[in-house]
Amino acid sequence: MTTTPHAPVGNYIAGEWLPSDACGRLAITDPATAETLGTVPDSGRTEVDRAVQAARAAFPAWRRTPVPERARVLFRLKALLDEHHDDLAVSLSREHGKNVAETWGEVQRGIENLEHASGMPTLMMGDTLEDIARGVDCETVRQPIGVFAVITPYNFPVMIPLWFWPYAVAAGNTVVLKPSEQDPLTHQRVVELAVQAGLPPGVLNVVHGRREAVEALIDHPDVVGVSFVGSSEVAKIVYARAGAAGKRVQALGGAKNHMIVLPDADPEMVAEAVVGSVFGSAGQRCLAGSVVVGVGDVYEPVREGILDGAAGLRIGRGLDEGVDMGPVISGAHRDRVKGFIDEGERDGARLLMDGRGVEVPGYPRGHWVGPTVFEDVTPEMPIGREEVFGPVAGLARASSLEAALEMLARSPYGNAASIFTQSGRAAREFRYRAGISMIGVNIGVAAPMAFFPFGGTRNSSYGDLKAQGRDAVSFFTDQRVVISRW
Repeated sequence: MTTTPHAPVGNYIAGEWLPSDACGRLAITDPATAETLGTVPDSGRTEVDRAVQAARAAFPAWRRTPVPERARVLFRLKALLDEHHDDLAVSLSREHGKNVAETWGEVQRGIENLEHASGMPTLMMGDTLEDIARGVDCETVRQPIGVFAVITPYNFPVMIPLWFWPYAVAAGNTVVLKPSEQDPLTHQRVVELAVQAGLPPGVLNVVHGRREAVEALIDHPDVVGVSFVGSSEVAKIVYARAGAAGKRVQALGGAKNHMIVLPDADPEMVAEAVVGSVFGSAGQRCLAGSVVVGVGDVYEPVREGILDGAAGLRIGRGLDEGVDMGPVISGAHRDRVKGFIDEGERDGARLLMDGRGVEVPGYPRGHWVGPTVFEDVTPEMPIGREEVFGPVAGLARASSLEAALEMLARSPYGNAASIFTQSGRAAREFRYRAGISMIGVNIGVAAPMAFFPFGGTRNSSYGDLKAQGRDAVSFFTDQRVVISRW
């Protein structure tokens, strides 16, 4: 089955694309044109149960499949994604809105997770020690556990599912994926390619829907663990609800990422990094910079550099040549972002650049918000404290690194933070004291590669284990300790 515009997409269960029993269907639209690209079912508990049962039935045989054979499926899928890389990027730009350079990079990040997960024969290795006592040996082995639920957001609809399900299936588990209902078409193509690569029926299942489908997955007694990415408010609920049922949970939430600029930093380099961080993907990413703190005299040149860089961005449809920033995902989200801008003005932040009135010729129905810059932002203001998830920068002043760190400590989030400086001492002090999980030093977007963990602290993440890296292997396996005497 190949997805085409206006196609009614079904659920993928036990190796078949099935028409849905759900009464309602949800439209997928191009954020730049409002054109309908397809529809997905608003699935409920019955269809979730059907998918979980298919995954449960597939688990015993998949678990017995030798791990090198499981890894070879991912190797073949990686080759297919390389082959279709450009087409996937175009498809993703159409349904998400960001430009093709950004979507190409997202697909590449997903491929890198496949590459890492393909090393499962080594990643799952245990340890052995002879003679822990006289004639007694001890060993550890990692084993798959069962059916996992993967619930992912709209902002990286190809990459984020690939943070989870390749590791789960390479380790011998089976999966039910609930992608975002707003832009699931491109990852549906990834699933088709996984089937082409040899992934057996029932090992990966896809159920579309909204809240009822999510709750059904979290509550299902045959689901042993849940991987979730979304808002912090929902992540906390998922963690509490699934954890109360005895499930493993990794729930990644929102962010309010600070970028601290010291007087010895290069203002031009900082401005370029900040503009890319804040306005890339229209600010719809959990690693986007949000609050820029200028320390001492560097504030003025950094402010001017950010304003100049933001003013030079070309806003438009992501598929069009030369576009730097596309629309936000929906009209509802556009209105939410504009609401934050309205509130920032009422709270006394000074609006230096206003993106609320931006229009793009030829695309009157697009969900446009232009680059927006505030200054005199404080941690007490919602614009300086809450996640906007849009192209909005808040500028703040600090008298010293100490004062900037105090400002950072008042944020309820702990996803990412960056410092710009030429001082190794200051960089070390920042790393030591920031209390943030992903730290950049002269880096605008502190995005770990697939072989390092991805996730935050404080209200940005719930659960002990993060996405990617060694944490993914630990999350999707249970470690058995065998003590033997012969």
